[in-house]
Amino acid sequence: MMHTFLANNRDALIKRCKHKVAQRPKRAATDVQLANGVPLFLDQLSRTLEAEEAGEAAEGLKISGSAGGDANALSEIGLSATAHGKELLMLGYTVDQVVHDCGDLCQAITDLAFERDAPFAIEEFRTLNRCLDNAIADAVTAFSAQRDAALVREQHAEANERVGFLVHELRNALGTATLACSALELGGMTMNGATGAVLRRSLGALTTLIDRSLDEVRSGIQAHRHTFALAALIVDAEHAAQLDATARGCTLSVSKVDPGLMVRGHRELLLAALANLLQNAFKFTYPNTEVRLHVCTSGDRVLIEVTDHCGGLPAGGTEHMFTSFHRRRDDKSGLGMGLSIARQSIEADAGTLSVRDLPGTGCVFTISLPRFPLQ
Repeated sequence: MMHTFLANNRDALIKRCKHKVAQRPKRAATDVQLANGVPLFLDQLSRTLEAEEAGEAAEGLKISGSAGGDANALSEIGLSATAHGKELLMLGYTVDQVVHDCGDLCQAITDLAFERDAPFAIEEFRTLNRCLDNAIADAVTAFSAQRDAALVREQHAEANERVGFLVHELRNALGTATLACSALELGGMTMNGATGAVLRRSLGALTTLIDRSLDEVRSGIQAHRHTFALAALIVDAEHAAQLDATARGCTLSVSKVDPGLMVRGHRELLLAALANLLQNAFKFTYPNTEVRLHVCTSGDRVLIEVTDHCGGLPAGGTEHMFTSFHRRRDDKSGLGMGLSIARQSIEADAGTLSVRDLPGTGCVFTISLPRFPLQ
């Protein structure tokens, strides 16, 4: 009888399966991982065979399920196989490895029976195949369902982040344009001055963001990289930041930039990243203090530093500073995505963005970019 053979050779079969698992790449299973696998399946198969031998077909089907399975009423084998499939996905295995786990047991039973000349009835082989088929089907179904659910969650998170990035950048450009309009109205200035230029650039940035988003949706077109003078970019950033400085009662200090200092990349993205850093600095710096924008070189790198007087960062504050949806202190005025967006934009041009804490004083955000030779 097969169920007697399985009971008498249970340890040997489990050992053989573990050996087969060990020989497969990327499938170093432990005893805990196999708890819902081979040992439990062997016990369920033995009970199914014993029930059918005793003429208790209904009990056998309750344990192993009918041929073809029943997704609406899982058997004992179905439930444990489902748990095993979920477990393997969480451990990072692939669907073929799920199938191999059941195939290993079938091969082990067949090999050992041949070695020990243990004949089985045709009905017993049919029961074995039915049990294995149901176990594989339920394990793969659970594995696939869990994997699909994980992919959907990941895609939703990525979509939410992309939308958040776009909304944040649009809001920044719109905020600068609004400040410029207010300044023009209050000061009775014309559009021909520096404030008017800030307004035009902000409206241009809004147009660029919308056009770029449409391009990406249509065909994945990315912004073009080109070489440009850093001095002009700093001037643009200064004019926009000066509006924030005035609105918050702070001062902005900008160092002189060598006109021959060149970088290569996406100018509008870099300008938006620098604007994020400056807006962030004015948001958290104390009233009547100074925010400093400084440019220098270090070897073949160009460093752009934004220093504020926020009083310093809390313990461990730098660890999550560039994480999406992370807000400093109890700020609720934004999405908490500015620094994450800035870092991604800068890294797209082979740059880095880091922060250095000045305890009791403030912090320094540093953009580091490759220096491009003047041609």
